[in-house]
Amino acid sequence: MASSFRRLVSICSSSIKRTACSASGVGEGLGGSKLRGYSAIASSRQIELKSNDEAQSNTAVVDDEIAKIQHAFDAARQGFHKIPEALKETPKMNPKGIYVNKNLRLDNIQVYGFDYDYTLAHYSADLQSLIYDLAKEHMVNELRYPDICMDFEYDPTFPIRGLYYDRLKGCLLKLDFFGSIEPDGCYFGRNKLSRKEIKEIYGTRHIGRDQARGLVGLMDFFCFSEACLIADIVQHFVDAKLEFDACYIYEDVNHAIQHVHHSGLVHRGILADPSRYLVKNGELLRFLRMLKNKGKKLFLLTNSPFYFVDGGMNFMLEDSTGYRDSWREIFDVVIAKANKPEFYTSEHPFRCYDTEKDTLAFTKVDSFLPNKIYYHGCLKSFLQITKWNGPEVIYFGDHLFSDLRGPSKAGWRTAAIIHELESEIHTQNEDSYRFEQAKFHIIQELLGKLHSTLRTSQRNAKYKSLMEELNEERQKACSMMKRMFNRSFGATFLTDTGQESAFAYHIHQYADVYTSKPENFLFYPPEAWLHVPFDIKIMPHHVKVPSTLFKNQ
Repeated sequence: MASSFRRLVSICSSSIKRTACSASGVGEGLGGSKLRGYSAIASSRQIELKSNDEAQSNTAVVDDEIAKIQHAFDAARQGFHKIPEALKETPKMNPKGIYVNKNLRLDNIQVYGFDYDYTLAHYSADLQSLIYDLAKEHMVNELRYPDICMDFEYDPTFPIRGLYYDRLKGCLLKLDFFGSIEPDGCYFGRNKLSRKEIKEIYGTRHIGRDQARGLVGLMDFFCFSEACLIADIVQHFVDAKLEFDACYIYEDVNHAIQHVHHSGLVHRGILADPSRYLVKNGELLRFLRMLKNKGKKLFLLTNSPFYFVDGGMNFMLEDSTGYRDSWREIFDVVIAKANKPEFYTSEHPFRCYDTEKDTLAFTKVDSFLPNKIYYHGCLKSFLQITKWNGPEVIYFGDHLFSDLRGPSKAGWRTAAIIHELESEIHTQNEDSYRFEQAKFHIIQELLGKLHSTLRTSQRNAKYKSLMEELNEERQKACSMMKRMFNRSFGATFLTDTGQESAFAYHIHQYADVYTSKPENFLFYPPEAWLHVPFDIKIMPHHVKVPSTLFKNQ
């Protein structure tokens, strides 16, 4: 028994040694391969267990991140029920302020130039209805549009300045600073298009260079009636199920609007009832006289005919003692029918206008005489006659392209007059608007965190639920802010998401400064240095309400 047991132990011991050698790679044969297979299975199992542990750990981390964002959202939402007291401490912008895109030293400015319409002349809201009605009558009577168009009425709640019309597709668009379509600002006729419809028409929200060639900007103050009439005509053709070319609609409406101006219809309509359309403005005279007393040179450069400017200036200043019949004495040079923007690039000669005979003189104009009126002309001749250098001249106008682009390229300083700026700043200063703006910013911040901390593969049901909550609250804030400005297109300077609009981009590009009225310069010393705010990157009248507003309640 003992010897048999010893032999068994010896055999087992040898077997174990061989197996050990095989497992270490020294031994070979059947025993070695079996152990290698077992080792691989064990290793795979360990990896699987480790992966499961990591997955569970990652899930826990993801859930923890979502919970933190959810908690922050719930905490902020508790403050959404009332306007925080801290909001009242937020600085408010001056509706009559001068806002600076490029530093401007007023003590360097020796010459002040002005456009007339919507720069020196302030008009009432009734003017848009007048232009709209005259234009639609021309389209029906002369262009043979359907008689039912005579029933159309101007809707002041529909358009804003700075829209674009797509001549190829027939859409009215509001674009942002980078040329993308505002999702809630695209209309076909009077019908607002959904995101899906925008994608079907354009493929993407961003307007490419090729598509941009079909767009026309509606930038001046007369564009309100133009945009509204285009939309109403398109809507009529859609409702009547009539085929039409969107380009023809624009050409005809634009032709009608231009006819209303060039024929003098709108000028005669305004002068026939000036108290209805023009706003008297004693502050304007005070501003112009202040400049004159400081030794500044003044000139008027307008596309309007002299009789219209003369009638309007006399009405607006008739209550100002001593200046009813001598407003021309304020200006060193008066140029009417200048034909801007061609004025800045053409070589048309100046003609002296006889106000008594309503005729143009044939003598060459090589100097500008006091109390004389001049027609046509060009920038090249203007600079040769006056010897006024670019940087010492500032020009005020309301049309970014016709009034300001040319002077900006010529080296003049430029001031954009944007009348709706005043009312929009009043709205932005309201606690109710800033309340919605603060809500929007904190939701936007939380959405950013949610997107940046979670990969696509980690977006579970909790993530989707929170995302829906945040987007719903964000959309509510956007809608509330939009309705405070314009129900169709929102604010002129901002998109619904708080980004600057394409109109703001053009102001930033062509206007050194901008304000609501020229006489706002009375609130600043004539030697003031106007600086770009150090903490504002694009539009200086936009103050960002901090998202921390709800965090410390």
